[in-house]
Amino acid sequence: MIEGTELVIKNMVCPRCIQAVKSTFLNLDIPVKQIDLGKVIIDRPLQEGEYEKLAVSLKNEGFELLEDKNAKLVTAIKNALLKQIHSSHTPIHINFSSFLSDLFNHEYSYLSRLFSSVEGITIERYIIRLKVEKVKELLTYEELTLTEIADQLEYSSVSHLSSQFKKETGMTPSDFKALQNPPRSSLDEI
Repeated sequence: MIEGTELVIKNMVCPRCIQAVKSTFLNLDIPVKQIDLGKVIIDRPLQEGEYEKLAVSLKNEGFELLEDKNAKLVTAIKNALLKQIHSSHTPIHINFSSFLSDLFNHEYSYLSRLFSSVEGITIERYIIRLKVEKVKELLTYEELTLTEIADQLEYSSVSHLSSQFKKETGMTPSDFKALQNPPRSSLDEI
């Protein structure tokens, strides 16, 4: 583990977000030791006035510096799930409840209740939304068949994937693929 002061940042969900946050820290002359989705580790505690300047600068870029312990944990859960579903190019062979319990050293029931109370949806629903957005991305690229997409995202069948996709989007994967400019959501809006 890297020693330093850890800051949790909401809405930091992609490589471009990491670059924008890194740039914000550089502009404020705050040295970054490590940066990942949702968190930044700096060498030293923030000095007087730096915290407020950093919070304002991040907010101007669409991010939020989190202080609340529960909000930090929920953001960490979202980032862990996002990394598993959207950053992986290999099939997902994972039990998400065990994965989260092991990663955060809490019972899944606690994490689930906390997530629901902060986000207003269940972890399971959030996972479905992330997977559907990944399906949209993969359909847009047209590199994989629907069967390959179902396998990669651990759906039991193509019909299961299609059913969840239609329930979330109101259209079938085929209808989505036929659109000229298919609608996609940014990952921080999910």
